[in-house]
Amino acid sequence: MRRVKAKKHLGQHFLNDYSIAEDIVSQLEYKNKTTLEIGPGMGVLTQFLTNRDTNLEVVELDRESVFYLRLNYPKLKIIEGDFLQLDIDELYQEPISLIGNFPYNISSQILFKAFENRNKITEVVGMFQKEVAERIASVKGKKKGILSVLLQAFYNIEYCFTVEQHVFTPPPKVKSGVIKLVRNDRKKLDCDEKLFIQIVKAGYNQRRKTLRNALKAFNLESDTQIDLLLKRRAEELAVEDFTILTNNAEKGRNK
Repeated sequence: MRRVKAKKHLGQHFLNDYSIAEDIVSQLEYKNKTTLEIGPGMGVLTQFLTNRDTNLEVVELDRESVFYLRLNYPKLKIIEGDFLQLDIDELYQEPISLIGNFPYNISSQILFKAFENRNKITEVVGMFQKEVAERIASVKGKKKGILSVLLQAFYNIEYCFTVEQHVFTPPPKVKSGVIKLVRNDRKKLDCDEKLFIQIVKAGYNQRRKTLRNALKAFNLESDTQIDLLLKRRAEELAVEDFTILTNNAEKGRNK
């Protein structure tokens, strides 16, 4: 059967290297009963996942890919639609794992959805643009961003390996990186989570400024620890530092 044509508007870059596909699949820990593959395309990861001890489901938006998968994997459960529109809580009663060579144009949105469903999506193995993968896995430094902080609060994140452009059709303009996220033991943050997100976003939206300037609107109360944090930029802080700032802001708000 002829190959599926990659569609630019869907951000499709089909992986051709089977050994890399197998390496990606091997990153999963298979502790969850169900694994959901996002955007399987022609099934380069799917073929290795079907041999694993997991209840495999796939979600695919591209009709041509769905047709291909139904012909080649007749027993496979295929959800035809957009992963970003799925109601995870309604579909799954137990924790699930996510895996995929994620479409680059929605890869950050996929991770935001994982964050929003963090008690149900307890493992993610995915391929991203290398810069995005490095940013998500970065603990501190210029590569770190809002999504890095939010995810690192609830997941242990590991950068697994880099993938070169030539193993894809069509080849992307940049290298790719595979990362793995596993839910940590933290049930909730030791602070107001909504306020935490607001403070993280405010800090990174003005990332060139020190936090003293970026967080002016939160009226933080001065003390030795807070003053030291406010002299720094958002990218220099860890999750615990943002938690301290959030608790301080909440204290001031409740006065």
